[in-house]
Amino acid sequence: MNEKIDIVVVGGGPCGSFSAFTAARLGAEVSVFEEHSEIGVPKHCTGHLSIAGLKRLGLRLPHGIVENEFKGAIFHSPSGKKFVIRRASPVTCVVNRELFDKYISNLAMKSGVRYFLESRVKSFLFDSGFVAGVAFRKGRVEKSLASNIVIDAEGCSSTLLKRTELQTLDKFMVVNAVQAEVGRVDEVDLDMVEVYLGRKYAPGFFAWIIPKRDASAKIGLAAKTGNPLEYLHQFLRKHPVASKKLRESDITNLSVHPIPLGGPIPRTYSNGLLVVGDAASQVKPTTGGGVIVGLSGSKIAGEVAYEAVKKNDFSEATLSQYQSRWKELIGFDLAVMRQTRKLLNRLNDRKIDKIVDLCGKLGVDSVLEEAGDLDFQGRSLIRVIKHPTALIVALYFIFSSLGFSKPAISPEKII
Repeated sequence: MNEKIDIVVVGGGPCGSFSAFTAARLGAEVSVFEEHSEIGVPKHCTGHLSIAGLKRLGLRLPHGIVENEFKGAIFHSPSGKKFVIRRASPVTCVVNRELFDKYISNLAMKSGVRYFLESRVKSFLFDSGFVAGVAFRKGRVEKSLASNIVIDAEGCSSTLLKRTELQTLDKFMVVNAVQAEVGRVDEVDLDMVEVYLGRKYAPGFFAWIIPKRDASAKIGLAAKTGNPLEYLHQFLRKHPVASKKLRESDITNLSVHPIPLGGPIPRTYSNGLLVVGDAASQVKPTTGGGVIVGLSGSKIAGEVAYEAVKKNDFSEATLSQYQSRWKELIGFDLAVMRQTRKLLNRLNDRKIDKIVDLCGKLGVDSVLEEAGDLDFQGRSLIRVIKHPTALIVALYFIFSSLGFSKPAISPEKII
């Protein structure tokens, strides 16, 4: 190809498509390269999203995309204790990820974005220290397309970044997740997500059951060590609580994918280049959720890319506005969540049991109900910590993570 366009996006997932949609709607000429033959296939994550986050992004999903809505979550400790957070109205939903990804890409195409399917980007093009397009392969044919800006939305397994001066993901903070769908789940509240803690079934993370309206469910887990497929089989057949709910279940649509939990890479821009979504590790380290956070960063990337095109300036000085703006929006929260994840990883099952039990006894569920936004957990923590009962649990949590059995003052005596 001899043409040159404004912006090339690598990756047709929701973050790539949303950055493309944002820039094209403003007036930029954008092309998206996707290595698979169809948008949304294969599925990569559960699709459990905050309703407030979708509204904040201006996304009003068609009814058929949303598979269920939830008012809260039930947390199961390793020994079987429970802690419930339930709100008066739904706060999260689960979406069909294939349809969701297609919905975002359709928004982009309606705004003039051109998609190249079955087109694997092999490398960046460089010109005088600037990323200036991409070289790609479609079938057996190798081609290239020049552009003023490239937005890297490859996902967690980004290979292109390794060929730049930008630092890639913290490999020590990546967990491997496995997700499946089951045709039936018993003894669950359809408006509640279930979270299972414990190193025996999900070391370094947790397992989940997310019911759908038709009584089927999405199940999965992530693990820092070991084989997640083996852990899932144990969870399905041997977990003392979950196995009873899943005893009639047959697994379908199994997928495995990495989740980066180390917080964003230090620099998400370079001359002619922006990095978004999982490639930038814009993922909540506490829960592994990356769609809403990634879309928030992708929207900013699309806006900054368009502004650079308008100014005809693609230097780091101009594109650094992307990092400044996403850090202002979500940087504090991601930093707090990263530290929280580090603390969580230091807790053994006995300490998790004590914390879950303490949360139940102190009624922290009512405090957390006032916490606020699920996507901005750092700011929510500041609000929650003002409550005496939450402060006690936080102190207990911190002391436990440092290796002490409990704070010097017993919480029961304070109450």
